[in-house]
Amino acid sequence: MKFQFLRLLIFCGMLLCGVAAAQNAATQNAAARGEVRVLTIDGAINPLTARYLERGLREAKDAGDAVVVVRLDTPGGLETSMRKMTSAMLASPVPVVVYVGPAGARAASAGMFLTVAAHVAAMAPNTNIGAAHPVASGGGKMDDVMSAKVTNDAAALARSLAQTRGRNAKWAEKAVRDSVSITAEEALKLNVIDIVAADLPQLLSRIDGRVVQTSSGKITLQTARVPLRERPMSWPEQILMALADPNIAYILFTLGSIGLIAELYNPGSIFPGVTGAICLVLAFATFGSLPINWAGVILILIAMGLLAAELSAPGVGFFAFSGIAAFVLGSLLLFTPMTPTFPGLPAFGVNPYLIAGTTIALAVFFLVVMRAVMKTRFAPVTTGIEGLVGQTGLTISALSPLATGTVRIGGEVWSAQAQSETIAAGEVVEVVSVQGVTLLVKRRQNESNSLLS
Repeated sequence: MKFQFLRLLIFCGMLLCGVAAAQNAATQNAAARGEVRVLTIDGAINPLTARYLERGLREAKDAGDAVVVVRLDTPGGLETSMRKMTSAMLASPVPVVVYVGPAGARAASAGMFLTVAAHVAAMAPNTNIGAAHPVASGGGKMDDVMSAKVTNDAAALARSLAQTRGRNAKWAEKAVRDSVSITAEEALKLNVIDIVAADLPQLLSRIDGRVVQTSSGKITLQTARVPLRERPMSWPEQILMALADPNIAYILFTLGSIGLIAELYNPGSIFPGVTGAICLVLAFATFGSLPINWAGVILILIAMGLLAAELSAPGVGFFAFSGIAAFVLGSLLLFTPMTPTFPGLPAFGVNPYLIAGTTIALAVFFLVVMRAVMKTRFAPVTTGIEGLVGQTGLTISALSPLATGTVRIGGEVWSAQAQSETIAAGEVVEVVSVQGVTLLVKRRQNESNSLLS
């Protein structure tokens, strides 16, 4: 009996060991399940691309995908977005492969950090990586103290990412401090990347069997025969990405502000208000993807208020000049943050020629078009009895300055008096003015009575 119990314990122990081994094998081969999810980042690194990558990694985890491949071609972008993306990659239980491609693509500035942070870093032939020295978003020059602080912070991040992935930390730091840039072949020799592959199928073939360390442990990649699935940005993301241009955002914001003001001063027209609201919504959605300076936004809104106030002023004056000055200043500051952004694009702001053209158009709109609309809106009403002034009619009875008679105008009969002379019945007269309900008329010279009879 005791031996049977002992055999049962041994059997249970072996069974538990087998289950543990199977679980470990399942973890080791987790990359063999699912599909290869391909994300494409083509353009500046901004909050949109950060959300796109984070969503892609989250969905890949939920779907049990084998690998996430990020096809990358970027000139750089925003530090906050880049840090979110590298953090998401470091924390991902699904292996992330950054592939700089196709030929002619680059991983500059923020793109260098993303490539170095990947579990597997790969590049296509005729691509380049590097040039990660921080610059101000407006393209200007930072002061020495700020430049040193930002550069040291960026260099430390680059070195840390490279060391975590077992890559060339010295070169990563040099790319930040000296803005060096190298080709794919040079990057492979310097241990900056792992593989040079002409296309995705070749890349997946070459990484098959590679062991990578993820947040959930070591995983052996099995990608040779795994389905490959493109997962592009959603339509809303693609639209916002296309609008994520300083010039487009600037135009949308300006048109939106003008539209709402036009609707406010001419209520009921609907079209300006609806169009303005749509433009403003798109503008503020786009601002979330750009290094916006809210001081510039406030200045432009103040400018719109001053120009609107000028509409009720008699002539061009203080409000008009102040509004135009505030608009120009706000336009120049709109995409120039007070603090530097790393890594930044080499030139980032509204085109000066666009600012000049928009300012002229804005001045013309408010000082000419809107002023004409306001004059029309508040002009005296000329309908009803006052609208008879200038019209012609036919006398029914004789009129004089002292005697009231009747005239027919437009099929209606009115009481009337002659302005300065006696007018016989049947003559053509013209209304000069209205006094209460009596018309003051004068004889219309050289008119044929038959035309009005």
